[in-house]
Amino acid sequence: MVDAYAQLIAEGFLVSRKGSGTVVAETGVYLPDHDPEVHDTVERHRTSEIDLRPGPPDLATFPRSAWAKTTRDILRSVADAELGYTPPWGVGGLREQLSAYLARVRGVMTKPASVVVVTGATQGITLLVRVLYAAGVGDIAVEAPSNPVQRQVLGRYGVRVWDVPVDREGMVVDVLARTPCRAVIVTPGHQYPSGVVMSATRRGALTRWADRVDGLVIEDDYDTVFRYDKMQVGAVQALSPARVALVGSVSKSLAPGLRLGWVVCPPDLVSDLRTAKRDDDFGTGVLEQHVLARLIDTGEYDRHVRRLRRHYRKRRDTIVEALEREVPTAAAEGYAAGLHLLLRLPDDVVEEEYVAAAEAQGVAVLGTASMYGTLPPRPGVVIGYGRTSPTMLEEAARRLGAAAEVMGQEQRSRSAREGQLAAPRRPSTAVDYF
Repeated sequence: MVDAYAQLIAEGFLVSRKGSGTVVAETGVYLPDHDPEVHDTVERHRTSEIDLRPGPPDLATFPRSAWAKTTRDILRSVADAELGYTPPWGVGGLREQLSAYLARVRGVMTKPASVVVVTGATQGITLLVRVLYAAGVGDIAVEAPSNPVQRQVLGRYGVRVWDVPVDREGMVVDVLARTPCRAVIVTPGHQYPSGVVMSATRRGALTRWADRVDGLVIEDDYDTVFRYDKMQVGAVQALSPARVALVGSVSKSLAPGLRLGWVVCPPDLVSDLRTAKRDDDFGTGVLEQHVLARLIDTGEYDRHVRRLRRHYRKRRDTIVEALEREVPTAAAEGYAAGLHLLLRLPDDVVEEEYVAAAEAQGVAVLGTASMYGTLPPRPGVVIGYGRTSPTMLEEAARRLGAAAEVMGQEQRSRSAREGQLAAPRRPSTAVDYF
């Protein structure tokens, strides 16, 4: 008993005062009886029956058998030393496999020494931004529209974000050249969210801009592995390995929960990027790296991706045809690759109202207004089709058409109240409701 009291006193839970006895210490520790409220966009629309917001792939396609078998093989063969503190920038075997694989499928020009394995593409981009900021690069350009979460991340690292418009050829490099930026983040293989593929002319202009300003292009290669209607497009990195850092991951091809990605880094930045990775987390999971390396080496990863292309193309075709039928005045764009498309709404549609009308029909879609930053937005919604079955995609399109109909009825009611003349009646179709 005496030892127990002594231990509690030593740990600060009890206070012993001579002549006053022993009392419970006031530690000042407060433990809430519930989790604090967290505003997370992932938790929104939980009541929607059909979630078409872009994001994760179809997680049911994860190759569990191949991954489990390869994991067992690795555990039987991996050296004990490989389970210790390995190079924080990635095990040699995976960097070698990624170097060869990316050269074969994306035309990337690199050596294993320039590949840094990271914990997902987000870490890859943020590490590059930190390295640039430390080198005095405080202005970074992004595409408008582009991923709003990425903009928030950049802001947290102290950089100033510049919005550069995207047209049908990709980022407008002439506008980029009028900014003070020496770094830019682009998605040239399948622009997010428009789906535009950057033209050869713009790619050349982009790399010439980087040479002129002594800058860096961060190429976010997030989903171009899934290309359906045309030949695979090469990476911009192949045009200028000294000016382009290519960032990729297996979040779309395998599963985001693996937290496996890579940066193909220009030689002049490799040392700084390795240091940043070491300081950040001292390395990504070793076993997962060995498993991925073995899957690439044996060709199983390639076979898996080919199966996924057929799987996702069927879903892509289903939603495109259904949208053309159910919502014919809203043009589907940017679906030659990836796991999402952009449904471009007519200019007179209030995007926020359409998103709300779709949610009222039980369908969650993602509006694009927040993706334009300081530039004027165009109404549209992003539709992710990767994790929804063809049957449910058909139903979703029908409900999106119904949402348009509800909006049309409300708009006509407002017009009637305002004393406007009604347009001549036509057959009732979704065309009437935008």
